[in-house]
Amino acid sequence: MKILTVDIGTGTQDIFLYDSRLDIENGFKLVLPSPTMMIHHRVKQSLSLHTPLLFTGHQMGGGPSAWAIEEAARAGIPVYMTSAAATTLNDELDKVEMLGIKIVGEDEVEGLMSKVERLELKDFDFKLISTTFENYGVSLNDLEAIAVAVFDHGNAPAGVSDRQFRFDYLDDRIRAKNSLASFAFLSSEIPHMMTRLQSVVDSAGDLSCPLVVMDTAPAAVLGAGFDPIVATRRQKIVCNVGNFHTLAFRLSEQGIEGVFEHHTGEIDRTKLESLLRALADGTLKHEDVFEDMGHGALMYSEDVFEFGKDEFDVVVTGPRRSMFNQKSEIEDRKSLHPYFAVPFGDMMIAGCFGLLAATAEIMPDVAETIHGSLRANGRRGVAPWDNPG
Repeated sequence: MKILTVDIGTGTQDIFLYDSRLDIENGFKLVLPSPTMMIHHRVKQSLSLHTPLLFTGHQMGGGPSAWAIEEAARAGIPVYMTSAAATTLNDELDKVEMLGIKIVGEDEVEGLMSKVERLELKDFDFKLISTTFENYGVSLNDLEAIAVAVFDHGNAPAGVSDRQFRFDYLDDRIRAKNSLASFAFLSSEIPHMMTRLQSVVDSAGDLSCPLVVMDTAPAAVLGAGFDPIVATRRQKIVCNVGNFHTLAFRLSEQGIEGVFEHHTGEIDRTKLESLLRALADGTLKHEDVFEDMGHGALMYSEDVFEFGKDEFDVVVTGPRRSMFNQKSEIEDRKSLHPYFAVPFGDMMIAGCFGLLAATAEIMPDVAETIHGSLRANGRRGVAPWDNPG
């Protein structure tokens, strides 16, 4: 049985092909530039030529791609976007037009083709990934499922903070089912306001197997739990330090006890450790993060998680985890001791392992096989699905 997992971040897209005939460590993997970085590079290359640009396709991750597109518009280069592609910049299309970008209908695309360079926006390009594997003699024609993770703010109504909207969504998911896998969906079951998740489905086109989509941070945290040392801890705080967003979950046998999410660019180690301590002792408040330009915080337990009683305090994963190598300026108390999780020997694809575990939870037909692989000869300690968190 084969399952393709793709964790799409800001800097990279991390790809793992699960094959039940192989040990997990022998699965084929790729770490490639993220789709938003690919568009960023293509647009930057076009700036010197002053070539008009046409963007079609779907909503995708912003950040680098959005910055480059906006730079082109500021430079006076004619920029055209279909309405679906334009939501990459903003769900409110009038705000996109205020940037000097012209929104065009699908019926206008053909008439522009001879005058512009056309770039297709999409987070998930199955054809490109499939061709890459095929070039190495590996077929993706017999997949049992595909699982893709992206970060989705959701389509907040006009006038509503997208940061608050996302955190209301996180709260709803946790209250509905206190599990990291509650952030994963079959393609037919995506909440209507999660437009980027839906765009992944739309960009995938017709597939011959089920498609699972999931939020990136819970996928990474779930995947970090397969580190053999982390797996033995029934209570833990796992912090995913991403390129754009830092998210920490406080987990126990009862499930998710608390969570906060901040923008990585707004914090350093000192601030991060302060947030983690407040998450541990139950004093963290939503406004502590939200008013600091972060997304927010949620607490579901008044119990205290004690630091200092084990060999490490916090489990860390993510591409910016080196933040914990910075000097902390917290006075009168020791800095937290991090443990850098390495599930199955590879931190970079922790999210892929989380996607695989979440797929097992929402697709019961494949659960036994996946669980057997992830348990791997019984040497993994307590599996994450044995702990509701």
